[in-house]
Amino acid sequence: MIKFVLMVNQQGQTRLSRYYEPVELSRRAALEAAAVRCCLSRNKDQCSFVEYKDFRLVYRQYAALYVVMGVTHSENELSIYELIQNFVEVLDKYFSRVSELDIMFNLDSVHVILDEMIQNGHIVETNKSRVLAPLTAINKMVDG
Repeated sequence: MIKFVLMVNQQGQTRLSRYYEPVELSRRAALEAAAVRCCLSRNKDQCSFVEYKDFRLVYRQYAALYVVMGVTHSENELSIYELIQNFVEVLDKYFSRVSELDIMFNLDSVHVILDEMIQNGHIVETNKSRVLAPLTAINKMVDG
């Protein structure tokens, strides 16, 4: 099960966070800071799976952004690694080369995309067209 999803820049600033298990607000900042530090401190040659406390971190770097997912030990790391790739490909398709500014200024759209892919910590959809269908419909209503 996926516990949380984070998107952070190279300075460690969180650009997106989504939790699938309740975490107190006071603990979130500390959890995010520690998880991000753990991922940012690793070399590019090192594995993208990190044991951290009672869960596992799976992360991937895209340009200046890191996508980090915290998962239970029973979750398949390679499937989560591919989910991260798929998530970024969907963002690229929607934003035409996604950047950190796209994430910051269109956070609601990014959350819709994430919600279409993951619900209650479980992967429910990976098809790019189906993931983007709600946003496409909303954009048609706004434009039309």
